[in-house]
This record gives sequence, structure tokens and C-alpha cells, in this order.
Amino acid sequence: MRLLLASALATLSVLPAAADETEGLILAYDRVASILVLEDLTVWPLAANLAVPEDLQAGDRVSIDFRSDGENGVAAVNALTRTATAQ
Repeated sequence: MRLLLASALATLSVLPAAADETEGLILAYDRVASILVLEDLTVWPLAANLAVPEDLQAGDRVSIDFRSDGENGVAAVNALTRTATAQ
């Protein structure tokens, strides 16, 4: 039984971190610094190689797919998708 438990724990420890998803309205977007701020005041650092719509702006609604780093916050933003444009 202990061997089975140890094996299960070892298997769980090598699984990759699960991706999470959130969405929100853009409050501010700094294209130069690659930082996105949503209306709930969460700050999202964007990697230089992340595909970001050219005309992304405050007021757009976006969906963010990211990988969490547990208690340390966001490890990486995997994808950013605009779901609605500012009016």
C-alpha cells in the first residue's frame, strides 16, 4: 500500500502545471512595456513573443490563458484573445 501511495505521489509531482483562464475588460495597455491592466486592477505582464492584436486598446474585452506559479502568481501568459472591441 505504501508503495502504491508513493508511486501515485511521484506521478503527481511530475505533471505539468495546469493552465488557467480569465477574462476581463482592459483598463490600460502599455504596448512598450508589454503590460496589460484589467478593470479588476490585475496586472498581466506579456512576453515579447506573445501574439497581441495590433489595435488592442482600453475598453476591449479579452480572454487570457495563463499558467499559474502557485503562490508566486502568474508564470506565463500562453494566449491573449480579444472577445469584444471597445465601443
